[in-house]
Amino acid sequence: MPGNFFSLIGAFLEWVIVPLLALCLINCLFNMRLLRRVNPPNAISGDGERLDLSVLVPARNEERRIGECLVSLMSQDPPPREIILLDDRSVDRTVSIARKLGFSEQSGSRLKLIHGKELPDGWVGKNWACHQLWQVADPESSNLLFTDADTVHEPDCLRAALAHSKFTKADLLSIWPYQETGTWAEKFVIPLGYLLFMSFQPFPLLALLQKCPERVRKWRFSRAQLASMGAANGQFLLFRRDAYRSLGGHEALKDHLVEDIAFGRRVASRTGDGMRLINADGIGILRCRMYSGFKDLWEGFSKNLRPAFEESTLGFLFFGFMVSSLFLLPVLALLFGLGSVPALTGVLLIVAMRILLTLRFRTSWLGFLAHPFAMLLALLIAVNSWRLCRSSGVSWKGRIYSGATRSSLD
Repeated sequence: MPGNFFSLIGAFLEWVIVPLLALCLINCLFNMRLLRRVNPPNAISGDGERLDLSVLVPARNEERRIGECLVSLMSQDPPPREIILLDDRSVDRTVSIARKLGFSEQSGSRLKLIHGKELPDGWVGKNWACHQLWQVADPESSNLLFTDADTVHEPDCLRAALAHSKFTKADLLSIWPYQETGTWAEKFVIPLGYLLFMSFQPFPLLALLQKCPERVRKWRFSRAQLASMGAANGQFLLFRRDAYRSLGGHEALKDHLVEDIAFGRRVASRTGDGMRLINADGIGILRCRMYSGFKDLWEGFSKNLRPAFEESTLGFLFFGFMVSSLFLLPVLALLFGLGSVPALTGVLLIVAMRILLTLRFRTSWLGFLAHPFAMLLALLIAVNSWRLCRSSGVSWKGRIYSGATRSSLD
């Protein structure tokens, strides 16, 4: 019996896992090519001219990072039309730091400070904050940037992003920043996001459909199939104002716990109507530290992992099985001498992807070296996310959410 089991593992590795890993590597290479790095244009706007852009920053208890974020936004050259900070009922020094930097509740101020209203039933905190920001944004702004309070922007970041958005005719431009990591947990887990994103996202197919939207109808893609090709990073979401309105804004996703992924899916689902979702590499112009240690990381990813699959329990379980089989099973099989040749081939393919992504996105080499332990930690977080969503609910920023997340297409 054990011999038969080991033979099955070897055959599974040889005929399923190794070919799939090879496809993941090929897809990764295509995605790296299509994920363009955003560089500032040579031309600079004239003196006194402002970018046609409203910058909208939701913040809840962000005293550790809000100062650096706001200073970086205030240092943009040329400046945006306005920067609006929404204090989402913070109990720390977020507001006092903003005021010291010149943010004011006075009407007409270019550096605006507004105070969030109490969270209504059925809303997620960040979505409610962003909805309030949209309501007070200058109606003359043709572009809306929602950016997190833990981001830091180089002086030419907004100019470069706006130019890239116009060049690519993006309805939604999502920029992926350089991810700063401090603790071992961050170095382990955060690089895995790039591994999964670049391995599985079908950028080539989505780009082909966006180039010729009539193919959506010709090839009979459903909205759900198109949506599955979409993803975005909530740390930097740059919308054309008209597109944001047509998508229903954050109000359409008011109870969605992973609003960035949901927006990516909503835009991708409308590819047949000519809408364009563009993801871009912003390593040279934007940086972010998502979490500050194991506790924050554990809580943050536990909030996101199960809800990212919305109503699909089967999708969550299948994805967990596939990720484990692809990126952990070959390592374990090699360690225990099961199917040594296919296991070694699988490990080499994983190593190739991890090296390429570590170099491209400048992530921690510790995460690369500790790949099996990083995978195990990520799986534990996924199990915890599943557990919380089925019981007490997930916690974030002092609020509890059920974890039940409807489809982003509803």
